[in-house]
Amino acid sequence: MTTATTAGYPAFRDNRFLQGICIAGLLVLLIAAYRPDQMFDFLLENGTMSIFVVLLICTYRLLPFSDLSYLLLFLFFCMHEWGAHYKYTDVPLGEWMKTWLHTNRNHYDRVAHFAFGLLIVYPVQEMFMRKARVAGGWRYFLPVEFVLALSAIYEMLEAMMAHILTPQRTEEFVGMQGDLWDSQKDMFDAGLGALIGVILIWVGRRYRTR
Repeated sequence: MTTATTAGYPAFRDNRFLQGICIAGLLVLLIAAYRPDQMFDFLLENGTMSIFVVLLICTYRLLPFSDLSYLLLFLFFCMHEWGAHYKYTDVPLGEWMKTWLHTNRNHYDRVAHFAFGLLIVYPVQEMFMRKARVAGGWRYFLPVEFVLALSAIYEMLEAMMAHILTPQRTEEFVGMQGDLWDSQKDMFDAGLGALIGVILIWVGRRYRTR
C-alpha cells in the first residue's frame, strides 16, 4: 500500500487499488440509497459529498493520492452514507450511545465530524507535502487549519441549502436537535479529530525513523 511519501502518479487504468475503492464506494452508495428514512434528506446530505467526489475526479491527474489516503477517504464515505441513510439523527450507533452518555440526543453527527477530522487530515497533509512542498512543523499545523476551514464551509453550505430547499425543516435538516451551539461543536469535533490525527502521524513517522 502506497503512502504520502511513496505515492506516484499512476493513470487511473493502472491504479487497481483505487478501482477497487470506487467499486466498493458505489456498492456502499447503493446500499445506503435503498429505502432511506427520507429520500429527499438523503439526496441533500449527499449534495456536498458529490461536489467532493467530483473534485477528486477532476484533480486526479494533478494529484492521485496514495492508497492509504484513498482508504481513509473511503472509510469516511462509509460513515457519511450510514448517517445519510438515517438522517444522522436516527443512526443506530447514536441511539445506543444515548444509554452510555445518559442523554436524549443522538450523537452520531458528533462521531462523524470527529471522524472527518481524523480521517481526512492525512490526505490533506499529503496534498500539502506533494503539491505545495510544505515541510517541517507546517505540514502538521496547516492540515489542521485546513480541516477546520473545510468544516466551517460545510456548516455554512449545509445551513444555506437547508434554508433554501427546506425552510420549514431547517433545524431538523442541519441536525441541531435543540442544541443552539451545534455547528460550533461540530467544528470543534472536526478540529479535535484532525489534531489527534496529526499527532498519530507524527508519532508513526518518528517510530519508523528509529
